[in-house]
Amino acid sequence: MATEATEGAHGAAEATAAVGMPQLDFSTFPNQIFWLVVTLVVIYLILSRVALPRIASVLTDRQGTIANDIAAAEELKLKAQEAEKAYEQALADARAEASRIAAETRAEIGAQLDEAKAKADAEIAARAAESQKRIEEIRAGAADAVAEVARDTASELVALLTPGKGDAQAVSAAVAARLKG
Repeated sequence: MATEATEGAHGAAEATAAVGMPQLDFSTFPNQIFWLVVTLVVIYLILSRVALPRIASVLTDRQGTIANDIAAAEELKLKAQEAEKAYEQALADARAEASRIAAETRAEIGAQLDEAKAKADAEIAARAAESQKRIEEIRAGAADAVAEVARDTASELVALLTPGKGDAQAVSAAVAARLKG
């Protein structure tokens, strides 16, 4: 039995080998060509009627979206440039305003400083005049005090050196003459 099975399998293999591949069998070529043409026509119709219009519409939509995005980007770019110009103008205006305020403040402070200087100069001049007056009074008082001390001292010396001969008016005249130079 084993030999019969082996012979049967061997015989079937020989039958298959004799026939060969069905695609290469020339007797089936017209049938295969017919179905190939039918399949290609169906694929062409499906692609041309369904797939390619969808792809074309997607490409058109995509192109439109890209064009709109580019236009929006250009518009935003122009707005950004305008905003930058406005910002730079505002910055320049702010700097000018700050400079103006600084100049006004400097002028105000300068005026206040000049006023304070004038006030201080007037006060110093008044105090200097008062001090000068007091110095003159002190000098006058000192000169009078020196003259008085000189007279007293001279009177005492004359009285001690020449008892009884001292004249107060003569001593005063001699001291006054000596003090004048």
